[in-house]
Amino acid sequence: MIKTTLKIDGMMCSMCESHVNDTVRQNFKVKKVSSSHSKGVTEIISEDMLDENTLRDAIGKTGYKVLDITAEPYEKKRFSLFGR
Repeated sequence: MIKTTLKIDGMMCSMCESHVNDTVRQNFKVKKVSSSHSKGVTEIISEDMLDENTLRDAIGKTGYKVLDITAEPYEKKRFSLFGR
């Protein structure tokens, strides 16, 4: 699993977050996507690496600008009562 974090310019409200999330879901096979207009960030969890140029183009067509993209391995946090 891969966690891709996008810094996005132009998101001003929760509707902007929805536009970005919907665009990501329509263009990529993702497990989860969430955006924060106050932080200017979108986080995407996917099985595979996402193509940066395709991400920039898809989001750019909605009127927002991708400022930065980072990707890192993602491991789901597991609940434990024993602190393991």
